[in-house]
Amino acid sequence: MIWTWSLQVGHSRAAEAFGVPARTWRYRRNHPPAPPEREPIRRRAHPAALTEAERQHVLDVLHEPRFCDLAPLQVYAQLLDEGRYLCSERSMYRILEAAGENPGDRRNQRTHPPRPVPRLEATGPNQCWSWDITFLYGPRRRKWQLYVVLDIFSRYVVGWTLTERESEAVARRLLRDCYLKQNISRDALTVHADRGAAMTAKSVAQLLEDLAVTRSHSRPRVSNDNPYSEAQFKTLKYRPDFPGHFDTIQEARAFCRRFFRWYNEAHYHSAIGLMHPFDVHHRLADTIRERRQAVLDAAYDAHPERFRTPPVAPLLPTVAWINQPTVKTTITTEHNPQKT
Repeated sequence: MIWTWSLQVGHSRAAEAFGVPARTWRYRRNHPPAPPEREPIRRRAHPAALTEAERQHVLDVLHEPRFCDLAPLQVYAQLLDEGRYLCSERSMYRILEAAGENPGDRRNQRTHPPRPVPRLEATGPNQCWSWDITFLYGPRRRKWQLYVVLDIFSRYVVGWTLTERESEAVARRLLRDCYLKQNISRDALTVHADRGAAMTAKSVAQLLEDLAVTRSHSRPRVSNDNPYSEAQFKTLKYRPDFPGHFDTIQEARAFCRRFFRWYNEAHYHSAIGLMHPFDVHHRLADTIRERRQAVLDAAYDAHPERFRTPPVAPLLPTVAWINQPTVKTTITTEHNPQKT
């Protein structure tokens, strides 16, 4: 009725004539009442459904000590061998779910202890190496394997090789050559890697044991336990001249030779005081930093007004960590007996 009058005399006059505030009428017109909620339909139980007593009996059987660690499929088969049929396997799952129990894997399985967090510390070169394998793509989705061994303190690539397929023999030969080339002493080096097939191979483990090298591995499914190798691979693949794929393996090896020469001898690494990895690895960084500091001192002496504080050359690293432990500080408050 109000709507019909509103078309003739307007909304406000029509609402006033019927004694309804105009705002209330507009709100009710734009927000009609929700339909009443219907009660849920109660379906009749199937005539062949299990009774409550039968369902409770099935649940009691599943709770028996001999069945409590078995999957319903195993219980179903064993009961059939005993000449008993209670219900189908699917019904057993429904009864367990209705009882609030997990209908998933009920088997008694061995739980593996958590892997310890690898914590490695290096205060100088040739104390801890990290190595990993990455893909370089060739024609027609072909993949070549690039092995890289990296010193985590100096970021120096001590060795690399590119092969057509992953092999523990290649890994063993590369690690042995790097060990001999760097003239490593016994019991002085730790080699860290993830848990790939070549990294955990028995022949590689035997080689490191013969060389008195400590082995370290990342935790399963923890990608950041090997951060130095991953960061180095990103530097490799984000170079402006890195192609998406290589036509031949010889072309890929030529690119790697150029890249690793640049990375070791021309790349100013931000994590090692803007030094070249070659200089830090061969202990030339202290002399270079002294020369840099002399240049900065001369610039400060010439124009001190251009600096807020005397400039300092980037500091050299003192330690490199894999999973550095966090230092928890405990603040203790002495009890004052005078305070109440």
